[in-house]
Amino acid sequence: MTKPGKKSWRDKLHTANGLPRVEPMPANMRPYQGEGTLVIAAPLEVDALMRQVKQGQLTTIDAIRRALAKRHRATTACPMTTGMFANFAAHAAADEEAAGKLRVTPYWRTLKTGGELNPKFPGGLAVLRARLEAEGHTVQARGKRLFVVDHESCLAELEAR
Repeated sequence: MTKPGKKSWRDKLHTANGLPRVEPMPANMRPYQGEGTLVIAAPLEVDALMRQVKQGQLTTIDAIRRALAKRHRATTACPMTTGMFANFAAHAAADEEAAGKLRVTPYWRTLKTGGELNPKFPGGLAVLRARLEAEGHTVQARGKRLFVVDHESCLAELEAR
């Protein structure tokens, strides 16, 4: 439920604020990204890439960033906003699912770097684990973090349309 005056996850997902935008690489990113350009994608672009991932497949935030960079002919995509927009998509999908919608963005198939489950996604780690295991993936704990075993073998080819 959304508080009065506060945007819903769906509203956040549908707010573009002049995005996408390609700009020169910010100075603070150059030490690890090098020279070039950075795309700040629109939230719906991230959602659309997450929707491409079919049952049995997986993707990562890094793969989404690569697809966005390719789409916009940029050196890289912003890691912070891509992660935030994936979170918007996940929470909007969970809200839609709670409202009875059957086909939603399969956010549980989007992993962090190294195949790690995202604890910030709706339902938390237990729900994500159950959904992934129901689709045939093996999830393994490493300390308090959870990872999909051999996730690389299940990565979807994202189309940078």
